[in-house]
Amino acid sequence: MTQDDNSGVQPPEEPKKPGSMRFQDANTQPRQPSVAEQRARKQAIADQERERQAAVAAREAADAKAATKRKILIGSGVTVGLVGLVATFYTIAKPSEMTASCVSSDGVIQDDKYCSEDYAVANHGHYSGGFWIIPLPGGGYSQYRYNYGGTGNIGQHVSGGSYTAPSGNTNVTTKSGTSVQRGGFGISGKSGSSFGGTGKSGGS
Repeated sequence: MTQDDNSGVQPPEEPKKPGSMRFQDANTQPRQPSVAEQRARKQAIADQERERQAAVAAREAADAKAATKRKILIGSGVTVGLVGLVATFYTIAKPSEMTASCVSSDGVIQDDKYCSEDYAVANHGHYSGGFWIIPLPGGGYSQYRYNYGGTGNIGQHVSGGSYTAPSGNTNVTTKSGTSVQRGGFGISGKSGSSFGGTGKSGGS
C-alpha cells in the first residue's frame, strides 16, 4: 500500500542568512550618521578649505613678488638713467683746464706779454690770422701765437700741444696766470688781456 505524499505536511522553511534583508519598506527612515562619521566629514571639509586658502595665499604672494621685482627693475633703470644724465651734465657743464704758451713763429716759447693785446697796441702791432704781429725797430716784424697744451720753458721749443684753440668749455690760462679763454657751459669767453682768445691760431 502506498502512502499519499499529499499528507498536508509542509517542508521546513530555509533559515535566513545573518545580516541579509529581503526587502526594505519605503517608509524606512535613513540611518543618521554616527558621531565619528560626522567628525570625519567636518574634518574633510576643513582640510579642503585650508588647502584652498593656502593656494590663494601662495598665488597672491607670487603676484606680489613679481610686481615688486618689476618695480625694482624699473626703479633701477630710472636710477641708472638719472645718474648717467647727471654725470653727463656735470661732465659738460664743468670746464676742463688747459695751459697755453706764447710762442714765436719758429715754435720757441716766449714771455706771455708778446701774446697780449696791451703789448701789441703799445708797439703798434695788431692781431691777424691767429698771430700777434709786432713790428721790429730795425724793420720787419715778429709773429707770436698760443700753443695749447704744450710743455716747455721760455727759450725752449714747445713740445706737443696744438695751435688750435680748444672747445669753449675749456679754461685756458698761461703759466703766469693770464686768462686766455674762460670755459663755460658750451660758451667761449674772450680773454680780458689778449687778442683772439677764442679764435683759432693760424700757421706761420
